[in-house]
Amino acid sequence: MDVLRPALININGRIYRRNAIKEENYEEKEDDFYQDERPEYEELETDEVCESHLIEQTDKGFRCAIDVPSVLYKYIIGKKGETRRRLESDTKTSITIPKLGIEGEIVVTGAQKNAVSSAVTRLEMLIDGFRRKQPFTHFLSFALNDSQVQEGFHAFKAKVLEQFSQDSGVDDSIFQNPSKLHLTLGTLVLLNETEVNKACDHLQEFRHVIKDLTEGKPLPLEVMGIEYMNDDPAAVDVLYAKVNLKDGSDRLQVMADRLVEHFVSAGLMVREWDRVKLHGTVMNTLFRKDSTAEDSGGPGRRNPRDREAFDARNILKTFGSHRFGEFDLSCVQLSQRFSTDCTGYYSSAGSISFA
Repeated sequence: MDVLRPALININGRIYRRNAIKEENYEEKEDDFYQDERPEYEELETDEVCESHLIEQTDKGFRCAIDVPSVLYKYIIGKKGETRRRLESDTKTSITIPKLGIEGEIVVTGAQKNAVSSAVTRLEMLIDGFRRKQPFTHFLSFALNDSQVQEGFHAFKAKVLEQFSQDSGVDDSIFQNPSKLHLTLGTLVLLNETEVNKACDHLQEFRHVIKDLTEGKPLPLEVMGIEYMNDDPAAVDVLYAKVNLKDGSDRLQVMADRLVEHFVSAGLMVREWDRVKLHGTVMNTLFRKDSTAEDSGGPGRRNPRDREAFDARNILKTFGSHRFGEFDLSCVQLSQRFSTDCTGYYSSAGSISFA
C-alpha cells in the first residue's frame, strides 16, 4: 500500500481512508477473539455521520440498532471483549451484542446522539474491514454446462491427457468438473439468510435491463479456443475457454459489466477490475489439492506458494482453437459456492431468465 496515497473506500455513501495496520496472528481459543489495535479506516469527513441508520430518541437517551451477521460478532467483541470495551469507552456508549451464533441486531445506546452516531460509524468500519477478509460465499454466474459443451470438454481433456500428460504439472486432477463449467461475473460475501435475500432482490431489480439487452430471447453462445491467465505459458495456473456471442455483438460483456456495477453500487460486491473477464475455466491448479475449490474469477495467480503451475505451451499450440460447442444461454444465476444441485451444477439462490 502506498502510504502517501492510501486506498479510499465507500461505506454506506461515506468516504474513508484505509490505514496500513500491522496484523498479529495468535491461536484462537474459546474466549479469545481477534482484536483491532486501531480503526483500519480513517474517516475523511466528520459531519453528518451515520446517515444510513436510524438513531431513535428514548427516555434514557438515544438508541441505534444495526443488522450484523452473527459470524462477525467475535471480531467486534475482540479478544476477551477488549475491542467492544475500547469502543464503548472511546464513544461513551453501550454496545449490546446477541449471543454467538444467534442472528439479531447489535444495539448501541448512549446519552448523546453524536456519541451513538460515532460508535455506529466506527462499528461500520470494523464490520467492513472484517467482511473483506471473509472468503466469498456466492457468485454471479453464466452456466456453460450444456451437454454439447460438456462433450467438447471431455474430448479436450482426453486428448490433452493422452498427448501431454508428461508435460510438467499436467494431470487429471487440475481439470474442471464438466457439470460445473461456468463464467464467473463477480463474487459476494453473504453471511446470513437476510443478506442472501437482499442479493436475490437486487438481482431481480436488474430484470428489466437484461430483458432490454436480450430482447427477451436466449443468447446464442459459441465456446471455442483456449487462453491462459498469466504472462508465462510455461507456468500456468488457469487455462480457460473463450466465450463469444455468435452474432459478434458485445451484449454479453455489457450485461456482465452492468450487473457487476449494479451490485457494487449496492455495496454487495467489491470491484476488482475495470471490466469482467469472461472466461470459462477448464484447467485450474487450485483443483490439484481441492476439487471443490473456486477461484474468484480475476486474472493472475492468487496464491503461487500454494499452487503448482503447469506447462501449457503444447496444449495452447495444439488446442488454441478447440471447439467446445455452442448453445443458447438463457439465464444468469446467483450461485452458491461449495454446492451442487440435481444437475451437478451449483445450487442457485436466485436467477433471471432471459426469455
